[in-house]
Amino acid sequence: MFAITDWWITDMFCFLNRKPAMVFIEALEDSQIFLLSKEHLDRLFDTMPKFERFFRILMQNAYIREQLRIIENLSLPAAKRYDNFLAKYPQVINQLTQKQIASYLGITPEFLSTIRKNKARGKIS
Repeated sequence: MFAITDWWITDMFCFLNRKPAMVFIEALEDSQIFLLSKEHLDRLFDTMPKFERFFRILMQNAYIREQLRIIENLSLPAAKRYDNFLAKYPQVINQLTQKQIASYLGITPEFLSTIRKNKARGKIS
């Protein structure tokens, strides 16, 4: 998963269930990191209900992005997934390695290389 400017990112399942994270977060550029425990989040929701709405909207948007990504990975050819990735994340494409992009798309770096070569030759759109 990638989080662009002004997005929040976490291992939501583990956060909400108070389990050790199953994933890690790597910053590709200078970032602001906020640490918020589940207990503090719950207290914040109780004392400032507008934050509950704010976080609900953040979580809904994140859920939608991940659901669409899963549907794409199950239903679209890899070349189309790559095109969609380029359209969605043009601001980070030059910061990522081929391995990171391939992992996100659910393909090998070698297959991504083939897709890129075919696109450069005009064989696929």
